Amino acid sequence: MAGIHETATLTSKGQITLPKSIRQALGVETGGKVAFVLRQGEVVVSRVDAEHADPAVDAFLGLIEADLRAGRHVQALPEDLAASLLAEAGRPVDLDDVIEGAVDL
Repeated sequence: MAGIHETATLTSKGQITLPKSIRQALGVETGGKVAFVLRQGEVVVSRVDAEHADPAVDAFLGLIEADLRAGRHVQALPEDLAASLLAEAGRPVDLDDVIEGAVDL
């Protein structure tokens, strides 16, 4: 998609109106939601429900999907791992918790 350059004026309440061309490009209509991400002094605006495609991740997921469809490289989880996962299902997780012990990746 070609770049779009638009400007908007900040009101005294800190509000802006997204220019029509930006709203159209994002596919955002009245009541739609947008997300703002600040990256190195620039603001990236995206539709909240928009999926962000990453070519590397998409390619990797494509390989996994092809293997699954063909039945290759697919095996059952070890019973102890499956039991452990089921025991933890539904339990809240704190992603900031410190991981104790060695971690193999």
